[in-house]
Amino acid sequence: MEVYLLKTVQKIGLEGEIIKVGDGFARNFLIPKGLAVEITSHNKHQYESKIRKVENRKSIIATEMLILADKISTLSLTVKHRMHDNGQLYGSIKALEIVELLAAKGISIEKSQVDLSEAIKNKGTFKVIIKLAPSVKTSFTLNVVAQ
Repeated sequence: MEVYLLKTVQKIGLEGEIIKVGDGFARNFLIPKGLAVEITSHNKHQYESKIRKVENRKSIIATEMLILADKISTLSLTVKHRMHDNGQLYGSIKALEIVELLAAKGISIEKSQVDLSEAIKNKGTFKVIIKLAPSVKTSFTLNVVAQ
């Protein structure tokens, strides 16, 4: 089923896009929650004219994401944590702490954008991957030292 998104739905599409989704997903989730409208042969022309605005906005967002990716890739952050004598942390460094570190540098991202394959539990230097958009990934260096 084709639907026109009235609001941005994460991992589905941006507001103003026409996308194809499963019939059940559209009827049971998107349409009842007011996130989308079904595209029919009668209203398709009306929504196609709005798509041009979305395409322009997508290119602007992509440019902004590339600029942000360059800014993040130059970072090398240090975090101090309490740890055992053998260099193992009490607890671990999770995505939320990384979001807060980046926020202190003026970079606003969401917790879901931090791609930690496994929690950081030891001291050392780690490469942290940030997914800014589906096609834009970047990384920075995180140094973990004893407090």
